[in-house]
Amino acid sequence: MAMPNPRTVLTSAPSPPAGCSSSTTSWSAPAEFMAPAPPSPSDGELLRSLHRLARDLSAAAETPAPFLRGALAPITRRSRLLAAAFDDLVLCAAAAGGDMPRSASLCLREVLLVLQRFKALAADCAARSRMQLLLQSDEIEEEVRELHQDLATLLDLLPGVELGLADDVIDLLDLASRQCRRFAPSVSVQAEQALKARVLSLIQEIEREIVPERERLREILEEVGINDTATCGEEIESLEREIGDRASERWTDAMIALVGLLRYAKCVLFSATPRPPSDSKPDPEVDEEGEPPAPPPDFRCPITLDIMREPVVVASGQTYDRDSIFRWFDSGKSTCPKTGQVLTVLELVPNKALKNLIAKWCRENGVAMESSEASKSEPAQAVAANKAALEAARMTASFLVKKLSISFSPDAANRVVHEIQLLSKSGADSRAFVGEAGAVPLLVPLLYSEDAGLQLNAVTALLNLSILEANKKRIMHAEGAVEAVAHILSSGATWRAKENAAAAVLSLASVHTYRRRLGRNLSIVEKLVHLVRTGPTSTKKDALAALLSLVGERENVGKLVDAGVAQAALSAISEEETAAAVLAALAKRGGAEAIVGIDGAVARLVAEMRRGTEWARENATAALVLLCRRLGARAVTQVMAVPGVEWAIWELMGTGTERARRKAASLGRICRRWAAASAADGERGSVCPAASSVVPPAMMAS
Repeated sequence: MAMPNPRTVLTSAPSPPAGCSSSTTSWSAPAEFMAPAPPSPSDGELLRSLHRLARDLSAAAETPAPFLRGALAPITRRSRLLAAAFDDLVLCAAAAGGDMPRSASLCLREVLLVLQRFKALAADCAARSRMQLLLQSDEIEEEVRELHQDLATLLDLLPGVELGLADDVIDLLDLASRQCRRFAPSVSVQAEQALKARVLSLIQEIEREIVPERERLREILEEVGINDTATCGEEIESLEREIGDRASERWTDAMIALVGLLRYAKCVLFSATPRPPSDSKPDPEVDEEGEPPAPPPDFRCPITLDIMREPVVVASGQTYDRDSIFRWFDSGKSTCPKTGQVLTVLELVPNKALKNLIAKWCRENGVAMESSEASKSEPAQAVAANKAALEAARMTASFLVKKLSISFSPDAANRVVHEIQLLSKSGADSRAFVGEAGAVPLLVPLLYSEDAGLQLNAVTALLNLSILEANKKRIMHAEGAVEAVAHILSSGATWRAKENAAAAVLSLASVHTYRRRLGRNLSIVEKLVHLVRTGPTSTKKDALAALLSLVGERENVGKLVDAGVAQAALSAISEEETAAAVLAALAKRGGAEAIVGIDGAVARLVAEMRRGTEWARENATAALVLLCRRLGARAVTQVMAVPGVEWAIWELMGTGTERARRKAASLGRICRRWAAASAADGERGSVCPAASSVVPPAMMAS
């Protein structure tokens, strides 16, 4: 028979699966850098690809969404028929020398495209949340129907006789074509639409502040394929990721509401068992292994060496954390920090694939993964405007706090507190609901628990709650709360618990009156200093940040100096950039004498000015300027006695941040005046050796 050109059937490249945009690529290479189109595969390669693809589709795992099995299962059955037919076709082509009639070759190439679209659709469905699949089920059904019709048309056009296929193989292809044409999942579509209507009805009831019936909620979730804590938790994470990625603008409001509904269901219907803390150790004071596992090198920002929260790609192709590269550009630089390449375009492209890998690693290793505020602001606003999500969060908070009040065993309390800390991490409204429900007084006694997991969850919940201003007041006014936090700082069962307690102090100290109160608490101050001296890296970082906040209050400086903050910060100055900021703040508010009185303190600050991070360099320089201004010749003499200090100042004036350059210029002027005074006094033979050292020309300028 005459063979029409199959390209009149399918003339375009495979379209993306339902719900995906075909214009998601953020950047394309210029034409001169585009690789040439790959050569068309030979007929033999084409047949092997078809056979392999059909075999893969026939062995594909079932979709996790039971309501879609009626639509996707036929793909597996058709693929089994095609795999058998292609098996015979490979043998026939080999016997004929590997070449096929041109019409058959063109037709089979289009069949390959259709099967690739089937595979992409199945993979996309497997990667998406069940709830999003349900909301978009009609679009998916339509996509599957169109693919079946395209495949049926192509199988009808395939010249089986010309290819030398046996009659039974031709019958297989005819059977596959008839089955594709008969594909009409009307029954499954009706069931999906009914299930979708019931889910949307639940959302409407919650908007009207109607608490859903437990059995009805359980029945609906089981039909969706959510029947235990694990699947419910995975569904929440998937929905949150899709909301952040704007996977479906049409259904965003419903997806936000469903996150709240699923959190409520997870607490009410399922027994939530938290994963054990990854850093629980019997003797954390001596076991340095308590620190969380180090992330893979590719997950670290090349600038800060910290794990990336918002990885973005610059024009050179290198990936950095958004906040770090912003600070780099804000300092006036327009080069790639890693390669030194000049960037003509400073546009940043989110690296979503890497972000998902980092998030997965963090979940598997129990590492907190907080996105930057910029990335969270829009979803947070959407949640605040979503009445169903707010009411679901209120119901969840009320249920959890009530359950905690009657939980008498550590295991039962741990499950509830774990859910409270997860809920309090999800947004300001959830924190407000948990605080209003009365969680704080119930959490405080749990900080003394001997159960490491319960203690960690309790202090983490308080940390999350403390982010909200109203909850800061609740915590600071709760009986014994400050003492309980101090207990964790000194006797916490894990480093993670101590780290979160230090972070809680930092959060509470953001309020002026609480900063004074915490700074007057000698127990809090001494234990933070001890953490800086003995803790692992992440714990030191949070303890130093808390101390930096406390140093911001002049009245606190005396107690901080007496507790040894200056010595502790100097001991950590080469490890943590915040240490230099603590020293600068101390020097500014009355601690200059204490710093200069420490042997080698000035030399360490000069060393940090030369080799630290950009923020550390500017703070070390600021500290030196303040020491010289506060203490005069006593401090300047020590600065000038450090070999190479003039070159360090000169280098910073040329390469530092704007603030660092200003501070370096100030320090340079101080040193020049001292050098001039020393030279004038030279006839009495009292010139300091440093004064006669070589001074860079830039520093000699007036």
